[in-house]
Amino acid sequence: MSDVLTPRPAVPPPAETGGFVLYLDFDGVLHPENVYVRPGRGPYIESPRGHKLFENVGLLEKVLLPYPDLRIVLSTSWVRVYKSVTRVARKLPPELRARVIGATYHGAMDAELFRQAPRGMQVWADVLRRKPDDWLAVDDDYLHWPAWCRDKLVRTHEILGISAPVVLAELRAKLVAMYEQE
Repeated sequence: MSDVLTPRPAVPPPAETGGFVLYLDFDGVLHPENVYVRPGRGPYIESPRGHKLFENVGLLEKVLLPYPDLRIVLSTSWVRVYKSVTRVARKLPPELRARVIGATYHGAMDAELFRQAPRGMQVWADVLRRKPDDWLAVDDDYLHWPAWCRDKLVRTHEILGISAPVVLAELRAKLVAMYEQE
């Protein structure tokens, strides 16, 4: 029987702290949210037809271009599924991959407890560990975000992701505001 109070190995501190961070989900952000994994073949989009995996990465690259020091922390379930930040980051083009400094999930964490936590709490826990100077999260999962950090969330469209005009405008505006406070 597993006891909730059983000590777990401490999650090591992040290699990089401070700076400006973008917490990046994949599903519902870089492509539609309806992604599944087929054993032996990998991820695929169930629907709607006509969309492809990572269809919005070029758009994200353009949006982030004016902010060369902005780092990315992966807040996607892909890290748990593939058990590797490096393996998941390889799905991104080189310009975005070079910005990735970690993930909200770490192998030393209890995977089931992490999975059960709302995305907003997963991100907030990483903010407390990583201590960024400022941060934003881009995610279609908006439920149960802590009230004190909802203004840091750019909520995306579940199918269009960041390509939805209103989402893209909000992301650009929040990046500008974050860097104006420097």
